[in-house]
Order: sequence, then structure tokens, then C-alpha cells
Amino acid sequence: MDFSIPVERAAELEDFDVFLKEKVSSNLPTWNREGIVPRSFFQMMGNAGWYGYRWQDERLVKRPGLRETLLLERIAKLSPGVAVAVLIVSDLGLTALNLFGTDGQIERFGAGAVRGENLICFGNTENLAGSDAAGITMSAEKTNDGWVLNGSKAYTTNGLVSDLAVVTAVTEPEAPRNRRISMFLVELDSEGISRKKLNKQVWIPSDLSRIEFNQVFVPDDHLMGNQGKGLQQTLTVFTNSRIPISGLALGTAAGAFDLAVQRARSRMVFGRPIAEFQSKAFEIADFYARLEAARLMVYSAAVAMDSGADFRFEASLAKYLSVEIAKELCPWAADLFGAASVVREHPVHKFPMDAWAVSLAEGTQDVQKLVIFREIMKKRFQSDG
Repeated sequence: MDFSIPVERAAELEDFDVFLKEKVSSNLPTWNREGIVPRSFFQMMGNAGWYGYRWQDERLVKRPGLRETLLLERIAKLSPGVAVAVLIVSDLGLTALNLFGTDGQIERFGAGAVRGENLICFGNTENLAGSDAAGITMSAEKTNDGWVLNGSKAYTTNGLVSDLAVVTAVTEPEAPRNRRISMFLVELDSEGISRKKLNKQVWIPSDLSRIEFNQVFVPDDHLMGNQGKGLQQTLTVFTNSRIPISGLALGTAAGAFDLAVQRARSRMVFGRPIAEFQSKAFEIADFYARLEAARLMVYSAAVAMDSGADFRFEASLAKYLSVEIAKELCPWAADLFGAASVVREHPVHKFPMDAWAVSLAEGTQDVQKLVIFREIMKKRFQSDG
């Protein structure tokens, strides 16, 4: 299978590099100090057509997953924090709207979401429900013409800047775990909603918020998908976003690697550059080989997704391998800068923390290994009885 980047994708990447240089690079110091990605940036992304969906014939149309993965890899090399803010909009919010939004919801919010005007975040995680997506406790009580939501979502990226949130809540408390949860599209200016920005040290400058729901009324037409199918719908969204976030992990590792090699070539120790010492040369070679192996898996997974085949196995392999290399490579890169790497403003400082962060999103490494194991058993050994 050919995993080379198609000509049209390569041309887009060149244009995207120009976009990042003009719209992101010069603004990053300010965004990092303020701890927020401004709404104007999301609108520029949308107007330039860089999200994973386009608006065509009054409907959402998904762009190729390989394209989305490549773009997120590019952003993450520069700023994983900006990359995750984009991913939330494109691969969680828009994906949920595209897969499970009603015709009315898509008609009302779709075009604006693609333009970056209606920002949609995704809230499932609670204080005691992370990897166990079915363990949420936020409730939705049925009324005559809608639902009343009570509870909170603990760690919601883009929660402060978003207009809408896709959230999960328990609608049938006595039902089995896989039938007790439903998904809703909630307008965040609704009465009873409060938001608090959390003080985090990863994925800067994206915001992380706690969203409280106190007797929040949600109309019937804001239910997404099927009642009682919220868990399955959430897992489907996560599976679809697992490949783009693998691109983000890959970009995190690649950004740190580029800085490390530049440093190894220029930093003099005992009269010669660090890169000329065999131990460091071998480390560079080893990390490069593993980075390229992870890249092949990530691109292979994106191609599988675009082919229309079942890509769960490839998605978890891509997430697992890209995170593993990011978690090992980024601290190594920081070490090459010595004491300078602990200064928050230093370009390499963010990468070890952001590699840690990406390991927690769309399923931890243990979750990926569990998915991988199950797929191995199903694909390779089911016939053994």
C-alpha cells in the first residue's frame, strides 16, 4: 500500500504552513500568556477551509481523514495546545453533529460550525468518569417538552470559548450500562449553566473548563441520535477522533525532535557538538526510526478510515504507537537543552507535558491496549474457539 502523501495534499500542506506562519506563529506568545485561543482564530480556520468538514448542499460533508491528520500533525509541531483546540472543534464537535445531529440541528448550526462561528465542544468526562465513559452521573430528567439537566462535566477543552456543547447524561438510571445514557446538544448560554476556567499546565493555550448544569432545560429537539444510545455514540466519536489525535501526538514528537537535533548540532560540549558523540548520534537515529514507524502506522490508519473499512484496530494501534514515541522522545529532547528547558517560555518546555496530555485523550494507553487485544483475538484467533 502506498502511504506517500498525494500531490494535492502536499500542495495543501504548503498553503497551510503559510497560514500557520501568518496567523499562529507571531501570536503564540500572546495566546500562551493569556491561556486562551481567541475565537477569531477559529473563524480564520473555518473561513480558510481547514476544518475536517465542509458545508455543501445544506449538509455537512466530511473531508479525508488523511488530510485532517496531516494538518493536525503540522499544527502540533508548532503548538500542541492550539492543535487540540482545533481537534475539539473539528473531530469531536463537528463529528458528533455530523454523525448524530438531527436534520434540524445540522440545518441550524452546521454552516456556522464549519465557518468557526458556532464553536462546539464535547463534554463526557466527569470527576469519577473518564476512561469508563459509562460511569457518568449527570442526569437528564424528562419533562413534557424536553429534559432538565443536572450535574457537571469536569474537564472540557474549549469549554470557555464554545457556544454549544455535546454532552452525555443519564436518562434511564435503572437501565443496563449500555442503555442508560443519552447525548444532547446544549446551548451554553442557557439559564443554569456556569463555566469555570481551570488552571492547567498542559496544552497551553487551549482552555480547560468545568461546566456546571443546574436545572438546565433542553428541548426535545436537542436530543442527538437515539435515546439510550449515548454511550455507543460517544465511543463512536472517540474512535473517529482517535486517528486525528494520533496525528497530533505525532506532531508533538516531531516538533520536539526537530528542536533536539538543532540543539545537538549547535551545543558544544568538551570542544565539539553533542551530535558528534556516538551515544547521542545513536539516540537520534533510534528516535528517528521509531518516529517514522509510528508515522507509517498513523498514515495507514488514516487511509483505512478513508477507505470506509472498519478502522478501530488501526486507530488504536496508531494512537498507542504515536503516544509511546511522544512520551519517550519529548523528555529526551528537553534534556538536550539543560536548565533552559524548565523555563515556560522556552520552545521545548511544552513538549514533555503535552506528550503526557495526549496520552490521556481519546482513551489512555491501557484503553488502547485493551482495544488492540480484543481486535487481535477477534481477527486472528476467533476460529480457534
